[in-house]
Amino acid sequence: MGAFSRIDPMVRLLLVAIALAFVLPVHGAAQAAAQFVANAAVFLLFFLNGLRLPRHEVWAGMGNHRLLWPLVAWVFGAMALAGWLVWQAGEGWMPPLIALGFLYLGCLPSTVQSATAYSSLAGGNVASSVVAAALLNILGVFITAPLFSLLAGGHGGGFHADGLIKVIAILLLPFVLGQALQGQLGGWVKGHRPLITWMDRSSIAIAVYVAFSGAVAQRFWMRVDAGGWLWLAGGTALLLVIGHLGAWLLGGALRLDPANRRTMLFAGAQKSIAMGAPLATVLFAPAAAGIVLLPILLYHLAQLVIAAPLAARLNRP
Repeated sequence: MGAFSRIDPMVRLLLVAIALAFVLPVHGAAQAAAQFVANAAVFLLFFLNGLRLPRHEVWAGMGNHRLLWPLVAWVFGAMALAGWLVWQAGEGWMPPLIALGFLYLGCLPSTVQSATAYSSLAGGNVASSVVAAALLNILGVFITAPLFSLLAGGHGGGFHADGLIKVIAILLLPFVLGQALQGQLGGWVKGHRPLITWMDRSSIAIAVYVAFSGAVAQRFWMRVDAGGWLWLAGGTALLLVIGHLGAWLLGGALRLDPANRRTMLFAGAQKSIAMGAPLATVLFAPAAAGIVLLPILLYHLAQLVIAAPLAARLNRP
């Protein structure tokens, strides 16, 4: 229990959600009710994000063009391409939905909390890290789903009108409402940070639980053989190397100063389960969402394991 308590709180919650989905999955008539609860939790998550991200900080930080726009191109361009290549290479070798999950992983924005925290620990540019994470996640609301659909083609089910309506209603609308109500509710959010953090994490855990419940109901472990799990681990390791090494080399090629280069590394290499899990419940059928999420879940856990020693190493004199 002591070892479990030392794990990152978000990781602990994800592990509990996955374990609960295995032990007590929702299925049958309860599935529709669970999906409604998950959608409501996602709506709340993006509403809180809208309340929490100060507009003036976003606009002020967007002046760091040498960092921000190459970072946007890396996250939504190079990493999406890397995910597409792993998907193409894995077709016929790994289960189709896991292969598609690598493309989905590549199209996601970076994390907010951990990318900023580890950038700070590494001696990076914290102000630019906050702005970069905010900008990438705002753009992710608009870009990730259409980009994934464009690259996936018919394999992703297409980004049709009903999918667009869901993304607008469950992700974009609450974010815009949160931004609009910052003046009225922003103070309350700042005064209740522990509660807001708990609500954030709970929303993500609910989305993961519902997604994995659908996969468990379909007995997904029977659809993934030992070779499939090896491909999952290998593909994740490959994207971790591409993400970290590529972002670091890009920062060097742009001749960024050490602080901004470290910010580029963490913001460019880390991927967001906070966006990935909720969006998957909107884009994919319950039976598919849990399997598609396997690469981002493994990547998310691995990036946290890598980040702490890497940040400490970069901050050594």
